[in-house]
Amino acid sequence: MSDDIHEIYAIRYAHHDRRSPENFIGGDPHDILQPLAYFVWVIVGPHGRFVVDTGFDERMARERGRTIVKPVGEGLAALDVNPDEVADVIVSHMHYDHSGNHDLFPRARYHVQDVEMAYSTGRHMCQALIRFPFDAEDVVAMVRKVFAGRVVFHDGTEQLAPGLTLHRIGGHSKGLQCVRVRTQRGHVVLASDATHLYAHINEGRVFPVTYSVADTLEGYETIRKLADSADHVVPGHDPQVLERYPAARPALDQWIVRLDVAPTGS
Repeated sequence: MSDDIHEIYAIRYAHHDRRSPENFIGGDPHDILQPLAYFVWVIVGPHGRFVVDTGFDERMARERGRTIVKPVGEGLAALDVNPDEVADVIVSHMHYDHSGNHDLFPRARYHVQDVEMAYSTGRHMCQALIRFPFDAEDVVAMVRKVFAGRVVFHDGTEQLAPGLTLHRIGGHSKGLQCVRVRTQRGHVVLASDATHLYAHINEGRVFPVTYSVADTLEGYETIRKLADSADHVVPGHDPQVLERYPAARPALDQWIVRLDVAPTGS
């Protein structure tokens, strides 16, 4: 049996109704309802279980006007993942919707890009427009984990396990990273916010919250090279993910889907 083949699960934990002009630089002439889904991901393989991003909690949902569908912990429990036993958490970037729930994984190491940590604690956070998608408590919690010896820093591309690699993309946040995972259907890229929606990468458009438009667009090219096909790219906030991929189990429909099998919808 190969030691580099993994299963991948996407857990939707929150939802936000919004109009499409809010999702693109320059707006959108269609002005249709285009909600965002909020996910965390679980990678299961011969080298353990890896959680990608940690989501946000009810406090943050109230502050940001988002709706918790089911707390992250419930999604993990549905997959029989005990947060106390998770050894590795990959943080794609430090925005509030990807780095909350600070105490959910008490024994885990957190994998973060050097650049993202420097960005979220440095001079750019003096600017209200730049720091808006960050939450001070999230950042402070990560600093405390640094001092507790629980953060592993990465610089660019690194392998965490056979068939599992991290790749710095930048763009949306300066140190944003995606995760490339070898599965039974080939190499899947968990893009996180390197492309919020399928429409961003497919149409060459950019989400309004961004550190660098140029890096975002270059990131699309990197993602295409890393993924075995367009169907192997999983965006970070698109509700279509729940339609395209089968539920992990029938009872988990519209909540937890499996990404290591071929998409069944379009």
